[in-house]
Amino acid sequence: MTKLNFYRLEASAMFAAKCDPRFHYCTYMPKSYDPEGDRSYPLLVLIHPSLRNASGLRDEFIDFAEATQCALLAPLFPCGIEGTDDFNNYKHMRYGGVAYDDVLLGMVEEVSGIFRLESSRFMMHGFSGGGQFALRFYLRHPERLQAISIGAPGTVTLPGDPRSWWVGTGDMEQALGAPLRLETMREVPVQLVIGSEDISPRGTMVAPGSSFWREDANDAGENRMQRIEAFERALVALGINAEKAIVPGVAHARAGIQPPVKEFFARVLGYELLN
Repeated sequence: MTKLNFYRLEASAMFAAKCDPRFHYCTYMPKSYDPEGDRSYPLLVLIHPSLRNASGLRDEFIDFAEATQCALLAPLFPCGIEGTDDFNNYKHMRYGGVAYDDVLLGMVEEVSGIFRLESSRFMMHGFSGGGQFALRFYLRHPERLQAISIGAPGTVTLPGDPRSWWVGTGDMEQALGAPLRLETMREVPVQLVIGSEDISPRGTMVAPGSSFWREDANDAGENRMQRIEAFERALVALGINAEKAIVPGVAHARAGIQPPVKEFFARVLGYELLN
């Protein structure tokens, strides 16, 4: 293991990823972590929404990390990789020649060489734009996931839909290098989480000129609630039952949906969080 310094423990600075220094990450290790010890820690990966506040999202889960003795990894996928107005890049996982899922897996491998982590399978949560990444990571890499929480995604890919990627998964093997692996997907605990008032079409409707535009881009619904319900129906049709949490009185607010997310992951790890 790498010798650790102030910038690594407990809440780290932002580091460039060795696999591609255009992308960055920060971590959190519980206060109990001893660089000379032998205890390994489970890992929760937190995928930021469109504003890219990765370190802020990491900080919001420190209470969870301490309560469950879990490590945190928060990647940063900056805007502007493919041009001035490139702000969607990571959400569909593959964009402009970058495989964002491979970048994330490179970060996991890197931090696993620095800390003692149980990272062959890890938990993941993403909200909004991060929810889009998390949803698609689940479809492509279920074998790497211990559990996943998908929060209020703006667009969805419907598993089992014969249309081409990204709306459906009909050509997923050609587009992403692997088909849907339903048996593996069924082994992963899935949470779908959204605020009850997250019903505005703002920021969800894909318009001509968008890098995501296609004629069927908006078929899954007019807002995030309708789209997460369409994704849920697609899972159920494939024999996958997701746990659904609708948070009363909450609109499109990251912090508002976090209590059930933390409770879900705590149960996965065998803990009971006290409010």
